[in-house]
Amino acid sequence: MKPPEPAPRRRLAIGAAGAAVLLGAIDAYVLVSVLVDMVQEFEIPVNHLERATPLVTGYLLGYTAGMPLLGRLSDRFGRKPVIQLCLAAFAVGSIISAVATDLAPLVVGRALQGLAGGALLPVTMALAADLFAAERRPVVLGWVGAAQELGAVLGPLFGAGVAALIGWRGIFWINLPLALLAALAVHYALPPSTARRDAGRVDVVGGLLLAAALGLFTIGLYNPDPERAVLPSWGPAAIAAGLAALVAFALQQRRSPVRLLDPAGVRWRPFAAGLAASLAAGAVLMVTLVDVQLLAQTLLGRDSAGGALLLLWFLAGLPVGALAGGALASRYGERLPALAGFAAAAAAYVWIARSLPEVAPGGLALAGAALGATIAPLSSAALRTTPEGSHGTASAAVVVARMMGMLVGVAALTSWSLHRFQESTAHLDTPLPFGVSESQYAERLAVYQEALSAALAAQYADVFNAAALICVGAAAVSAALPGRVRARAPRAA
Repeated sequence: MKPPEPAPRRRLAIGAAGAAVLLGAIDAYVLVSVLVDMVQEFEIPVNHLERATPLVTGYLLGYTAGMPLLGRLSDRFGRKPVIQLCLAAFAVGSIISAVATDLAPLVVGRALQGLAGGALLPVTMALAADLFAAERRPVVLGWVGAAQELGAVLGPLFGAGVAALIGWRGIFWINLPLALLAALAVHYALPPSTARRDAGRVDVVGGLLLAAALGLFTIGLYNPDPERAVLPSWGPAAIAAGLAALVAFALQQRRSPVRLLDPAGVRWRPFAAGLAASLAAGAVLMVTLVDVQLLAQTLLGRDSAGGALLLLWFLAGLPVGALAGGALASRYGERLPALAGFAAAAAAYVWIARSLPEVAPGGLALAGAALGATIAPLSSAALRTTPEGSHGTASAAVVVARMMGMLVGVAALTSWSLHRFQESTAHLDTPLPFGVSESQYAERLAVYQEALSAALAAQYADVFNAAALICVGAAAVSAALPGRVRARAPRAA
């Protein structure tokens, strides 16, 4: 075993990799503020934005599907070459997106960006495990998680600012020097990588089967128009195909001598608990991102900018909570901060539900900070419960679980709440200005609007109360996570 890197070198290495994570995270949210400008250039009507859905699903597809295989590649060939490969692919995807004159190549470019940007997070998490001892690792993972969540705050602002100066294509062109700077930082800061024989061969067939399954689930669960149905029209077929690919993956894993995640040495109870909690965190996170914006525009009468400002209370809490959760996990182990974070998030969502029809900004800030506090403990638990040669795969599993939770959560809760809203308003008759005096019509309209607002408030309260219940379940699952780690002097930073 080679001696550990000096502490300053380790901090520099994780800082360089964290900068790459931030770059990928910003690009995940950068189109939020310029999507309308983009689709108008491709002559897509504003009232048919669903045609631009592939811009979102393409990125999600690449982001989710490639993680397990790329994580495993980093286990086998080292973190440094995989991060550099991802940054190169990210730059190529940016070029394709920048020069696209049609929607199809733009979707291809975004998918390649998603594939590269998504892999940066789990590979950097695995790098933290390589460089830092278990008792110090959660603090580092907290900084990595904060970089990822900071992208959600900076992404829309960055996109709007760059687009205002040089147009939306400038968002992709500016990625090139940023990716080059990140690659140079990674080249000089990260220690040399050598192929790991103890990590075993790479299960390419299994990785491709799992990527196909995750990609099909992503396509099937992403619904651009949830008011009509839980799933899009293509959803059942895509999910059925995904299940078939998942069955094929399971059969292949049973028979193959090379597996994507070797079960030997994995502590399955805490590892599975961490994945389940990550799934729940993803569901609650996505529901918040969607429903706070909808609530602001439907119930509070704000425009999209006003909704974004309201959501900023939640988004700003995420990186702050990530740092705090990492520090707490380093001192007390993963179990306590994860359990406390989910419990605090549950209380925050109950607070939000009870504050309606107004929205308590403090509740949103608490929810963001509390969910952020679970990021580092869940990541650290996955690394502690798997062998050293599988850390890239384990990190990818945590992020994939979170992404699947985001997709399942928004599909299920949004559709359920819309059904509840339709039930509660089915008896309401829209007042018409015929056969009544102007004052009677105004009175009936006021009563109707009041009932509609009450139904909307009840709908959103149901969603946030359901989010609270999910957090309670995640807190219970978190009790199975590892406890405190005893410090070991040789690798402490």
